[in-house]
Amino acid sequence: MTSLKRNEVWFVTGSQHLYGEETLRQVQKHSDEISKHLSEKLPVTVAVKPVLTTPEAITKLCQEANISPVCVGIITWMHTFSPAKMWIAGLSLLSRPVLHLHTQYNRDLPWDSIDMDFMNLNQSAHGDREYGFILTRLRQNRKVVAGYWQDPDVIKRIEVWARAACGWADMQGAKCCRFGDNMREVAVTEGDKVEAQKQFGYSVNGYGVGDLAAIINKVTDAEIDSCVQKYLAEYETTSSIKKDGAKNPSLRESAKIECGMRNFMALGNFKAFTTTFEDLHGLGQLPGLAVQRLMADGFGFGAEGDWKTAMLVRAMKTMAQGLPGGTSFMEDYTYHLDPVGMRVLGAHMLEVCPTIAEKKPSLEVHPLGIGGKADPVRLVFNCGQGAGINASMIDMGNRFRLIVNDVKVAPPKNLPRLPVARVVWEPMPNLQTGAAAWIYAGGAHHTGFSMAIDAEYMEDFASMADIEFIHIGRDTGIKEFIKELRWNEAYYLLRRGI
Repeated sequence: MTSLKRNEVWFVTGSQHLYGEETLRQVQKHSDEISKHLSEKLPVTVAVKPVLTTPEAITKLCQEANISPVCVGIITWMHTFSPAKMWIAGLSLLSRPVLHLHTQYNRDLPWDSIDMDFMNLNQSAHGDREYGFILTRLRQNRKVVAGYWQDPDVIKRIEVWARAACGWADMQGAKCCRFGDNMREVAVTEGDKVEAQKQFGYSVNGYGVGDLAAIINKVTDAEIDSCVQKYLAEYETTSSIKKDGAKNPSLRESAKIECGMRNFMALGNFKAFTTTFEDLHGLGQLPGLAVQRLMADGFGFGAEGDWKTAMLVRAMKTMAQGLPGGTSFMEDYTYHLDPVGMRVLGAHMLEVCPTIAEKKPSLEVHPLGIGGKADPVRLVFNCGQGAGINASMIDMGNRFRLIVNDVKVAPPKNLPRLPVARVVWEPMPNLQTGAAAWIYAGGAHHTGFSMAIDAEYMEDFASMADIEFIHIGRDTGIKEFIKELRWNEAYYLLRRGI
């Protein structure tokens, strides 16, 4: 994946000529200092821009941001008063995400020396309200962060937005490859691909599994050998899977599939993909290890043709770059309903990303029982404990809805007879409320699971995508939750007429 530091967030300060050149020089100096500090603290590059004082300059900057290949969003700040009618034309054209930083250069007021010169220079409390009005009047989606610019909490909230902006930018023009079609008769993994391309900027196209098989069959022994050596170096293994072991042919077949999939993805410049066990024509086994390792390298994935989840996982992985934890495709599989500790056991047949593993995964071969192919190779591991989220993107027909449930990942259990990667978690606020709310909201059984990012990242992303956001957390109550869903339904129906 591309380093987030290659992405730029433009730091844009508003003012006006009324205050004179000396004041504007001070405004620029302060803007330079704040942007430099933020660039040192954030995973992206913060590029300061000249102070904007005219409608023409504002419009020109917004147009430049729209076409810049590196600008993923703009941070705006009104150091002084900036009459907001100047911003209408530019903001109406702007297609990049906006963060409104409501701060001021000085943290404390100089009570003994403050005069009107100081007041005129440091009036963000005044100027940001004028600017905030026009953003509201224009119905502009944005994030507002209020507080002192050196405050760690302020910087953290800006970082969350910047990472979400990177995820959004990465999605523009992205391509998702579907090997085979949707799992037969399944509803939630379907959706309107044309509307998704319009809303999110990515395209989804299907390829016959035979097309993939043709690429796999061109993989050389040298490529397979190199891949197998990586497996043996990176994972726990047994003698049966090593050279001359009974299960070594399965390992080499898995390596062949991985090399072929990587070659296919590179040829098409894909960022995400789907598979389905109902269409394995020409493949020796269901891709398991290959999918796990591709996800670990940043590719999005969805099982059974689930392209919405595949692209969501890709976005979440982009946002989470460099953060502790991990992000994976996931599925709510089965429940533990003991009243003193209700839990969800999350897993999938094979395809769980090793970035969430508690320790070094074990490389194993076991029968699958689905798909009618040879026993596939997979990584088996537990996930560590801590805070996490599950996220689901669904097509509501008239809009897309992003549902996020906070979860508490429980200590790993001893599961000696379950040969797949797995996670045990408690949905917030508890399983009964969390599961009921998820079902009321229409959440899918497939999710993007992460212990690297939280709901705030996803809420910022939803705002950038201009889609509905639903959060299930510690304070969720079913009665109020149902009311929220009903109010949202009315809002989105009415909005089409605005």
